[in-house]
Amino acid sequence: MKTRVLLFFAAITLATTPIMAQTFDDYLEVAREVLSADKKAIVAETMELSETESAPFWALYNEYNAELYKVHTKRVNIIKDYAANYETLTNEKADELWKATMSYKKELLSLNQSYYKKFKKIVSANKAVLYFQVESKIDTLISAELAEGIPLVITD
Repeated sequence: MKTRVLLFFAAITLATTPIMAQTFDDYLEVAREVLSADKKAIVAETMELSETESAPFWALYNEYNAELYKVHTKRVNIIKDYAANYETLTNEKADELWKATMSYKKELLSLNQSYYKKFKKIVSANKAVLYFQVESKIDTLISAELAEGIPLVITD
């Protein structure tokens, strides 16, 4: 498990370190794919699923992560919008970005609540909680990297 976690940290570092790519969006997609593969390996190692749990869990995992991708794309777009407007950020734009951030967080919470119920139907509540703990830890690591790299708003 420690090896997987170290590899995941390396992937996060890679994802936040500038490299040569055709466009930022191309680079971002590659980084998201690397993180996704590493995350799946960590989840697989952590969950210790039985044969009967495995197939339905991974089907639901894939469904959930497809939805999660859409929600996280909103976060990426908010960050890109902030970066594009950082130097000339108006009060109105700051307010718009904050409202979009709160909307993203609400949507993420709603998605997690919905899928927690679905996961509990195919694995025990303990395993469903374990899975969402892993998701939460990974999201926290990514959020910490983003927080380190995103500058605070410039005020008057």
